[in-house]
Amino acid sequence: MKTKWKVTIAVGAVAVAAIGVYASTVISKRGIVTVQTGKVVREDLTSLVTASGEIKPKNYINIGANAVGDITELLVKEGDRVRKGQLLAKIEDIQPEADVQAQKASVASSEADSNAAEAGLKASDENLATMKAGLDHDRADLARMKADLDRAEALYNEKLMAKQDFELKKFTYQAQEAAVKESEARITQAQAQREQTAAQLASTQRRVAMAKANLVRFNDVLNKHSSYAPIDGVVTNLPVRAGETVVPGLQNQSGTLIMTIADMSLITAEVKVDETDIVNVSLGQPADITIDAIPNKTFKGHVTEIGNTAILRSTGVAASQSAISSQEAKDFKVVVALDNPPDEIRPGLSCTAKITTATRQNALTIPIQALTVRQRGDLDAKPAGTGTGAQAASKPDPAKEKANKEELQGVFVIENGKAVFHKVETGITGATDIEVKGGLKEGDTIVTGTYQVIRTIKNQTQVKVDNQTPAQQKT
Repeated sequence: MKTKWKVTIAVGAVAVAAIGVYASTVISKRGIVTVQTGKVVREDLTSLVTASGEIKPKNYINIGANAVGDITELLVKEGDRVRKGQLLAKIEDIQPEADVQAQKASVASSEADSNAAEAGLKASDENLATMKAGLDHDRADLARMKADLDRAEALYNEKLMAKQDFELKKFTYQAQEAAVKESEARITQAQAQREQTAAQLASTQRRVAMAKANLVRFNDVLNKHSSYAPIDGVVTNLPVRAGETVVPGLQNQSGTLIMTIADMSLITAEVKVDETDIVNVSLGQPADITIDAIPNKTFKGHVTEIGNTAILRSTGVAASQSAISSQEAKDFKVVVALDNPPDEIRPGLSCTAKITTATRQNALTIPIQALTVRQRGDLDAKPAGTGTGAQAASKPDPAKEKANKEELQGVFVIENGKAVFHKVETGITGATDIEVKGGLKEGDTIVTGTYQVIRTIKNQTQVKVDNQTPAQQKT
């Protein structure tokens, strides 16, 4: 045999042997899945809810126009600090001011009439008192004269007094009786005059009260032409200028906004929390707030208010008020009060709040991406062909089918080169890790990647661990 044929046969034999070795290696590795792994460890865990929103003062008041007219004076400018009751702006008030002055004159006139009537009533009372005192004196004289007449009559009947003297006593008594009746008549007339004067006084007093009420009304109209600060605060919005015409609001139309006064002593971050996170937020929870306009600084705060109404994310309208039924994402309003707001803060600044909803010390944790879900039936399934023909032909059990569809949450633990599914009970969720309350122990090796592997790997699958990063593999 020629040498070249010998070489050819030898090379062919080596190639066949190499192919055989490669094929046997591939066959032996069939069904082995390459995975990335991690450890179950203990660490401190913090659960955060992150939400964005804007800075708002806790208390702010929009001051609108209460009267129609031109703004004659603006006594503040945007950014000024004001005190409660301070005059802020004035609207043209010539007519209401004239009405007030006219009504003040009417009140003065009515009060003068009332004072005159009161003086007349006082004089009537004094005159009536004098007349009553005179009547009492006349009645006393009448009683005395009656006693004298009775004694004189007794003496006259006993022939001890002359007839002339007796008749003088009698005429004197009768004259006193007439004087008493005349006094009584004058008193009756004086009482009637007093009642008339009292009626006049009551009438003038009612006119005074009516004039004063009208004065209050005109003063109220006049005051509506001036704007006063309802609270201590800062002018945060001043959209009008002196000389502009303003109008008050109507039933279905808002009036002119003159300015906004905000109480900057309590600043809040009003954020929108996703509906999936709102159940974890509670009053008083601490929060870290970052403001876009003030970089590299974090401000402390705490939750002071949690909304109960869902807000549609696309429109900002309460879900209960929306006419269209929608399954879109919803948010809830959460108000976080800043503990020490900076002086340079302004309402309307964009901000982000990280609310600490829970903390765990030395908690058993795993990476979040290791967590997966499997149906019970997939975990208990036997390899194909192991069942008997009778079993395959039997009717399915509905209860068993329902049980097989139960979804279990867990992770795959590396045991003897295989990925074994372990059901776990979880607790709070951190930024990258999640708390495990049961089903694992510290130091267990679990499958953490790749995402495709965790999603598709089956229970009891042979695995190969490769924890090199893509960059390390290339090198």
